Amino acid sequence: MLTLRSLLRALVACMLATMVLAACGQAAPTTTSTNAPAANASTTVRLAYFPNLTHAVALVGTNRGTFQQALGSNVKLETVTFNAGPALIEAMFADEIDIGYIGPNPAINGYVKSQGQALRVVAGASSGGALFVVRPEANIKEAKDLAGKKLATPQLGGTQDVALRYYIEQNGLKTADKGGNVTIVPTQNPDILTLFKQGQIDGAWVPEPWAARLILEGNGQVLVDERTLWPNQQFVTTHVIVSTRFLQEHPDLVEKFLTAHVDTVQFVQQNPAETKTIVNAEIERITTRGLPAEVLDKAWETTEFTFDPLTATLFVSADHAFSLGFLGSSKPDLKGIYDLGPLNKVLQSKNLPTIAAP
Repeated sequence: MLTLRSLLRALVACMLATMVLAACGQAAPTTTSTNAPAANASTTVRLAYFPNLTHAVALVGTNRGTFQQALGSNVKLETVTFNAGPALIEAMFADEIDIGYIGPNPAINGYVKSQGQALRVVAGASSGGALFVVRPEANIKEAKDLAGKKLATPQLGGTQDVALRYYIEQNGLKTADKGGNVTIVPTQNPDILTLFKQGQIDGAWVPEPWAARLILEGNGQVLVDERTLWPNQQFVTTHVIVSTRFLQEHPDLVEKFLTAHVDTVQFVQQNPAETKTIVNAEIERITTRGLPAEVLDKAWETTEFTFDPLTATLFVSADHAFSLGFLGSSKPDLKGIYDLGPLNKVLQSKNLPTIAAP
């Protein structure tokens, strides 16, 4: 039989239990970030490259769907093409692209102008494939004959532009903008070919396949194969850059892209005939005009494809650009320009040798 004291204890216990249950059942307040993507939300990856043979890895990876497949069905791949590197860098500054295939000097410029914040180099893509071609009628047999001549490069401050300007200075001449008599006119590659054939320029330092076209279609002669200016005839012509923001926000997508990039480099190395067909089809799609087989064959002779970024050659290119006044008044610190961690993870997963950071 319950006593009054026992009954009171039971009532108190019941009240406490009810209070605990009520507290446990109360929904906690939730906050939803409007900036955070939902778990299944789609992501867009914006990829930029040039319709050049030196960008064959980008052309092939896009054409074969290798990039899209690696990124996954929940990712939309958008592509945009440029004529030369500085314009691509400006697009990355404007947050219009995430990943780009580009030459070393525009990447260096972008890194320096953004104080190391805008981008990282994450892989190599090609070596070689750049030549200085001159018209026979211009009577240019050696460097000293460039005095008084009018030359062209794809864009001011681009990789070939820096190469030509440095070559001129190293041979005791000066460009017109520095009080000399060698004129350099930055011009889009298709227009370079037209001006060359019309005799309105005397030579041009250009990437492939434009060098081969100047030779075969414009009857040009090679004054300098840029490979001869570098140890082991290797130098970075094209590498892969990623915006720092995208790398921080989507490291998984960068790694997936680099997996496809390495696979595509290997495909290009092992399947030159099929690669030429694909590259030609992509160049025709982008520029509305394909290339004769002999142009592709000749351009292929001077170009090597590799995922090794050839880091030492980038620092030499930076020294050249600095000496020409492109990188400001003090020599820039480029020690943070590379992030090879994602690439090395991919290489390790494929049992390939990793690449030492500079």
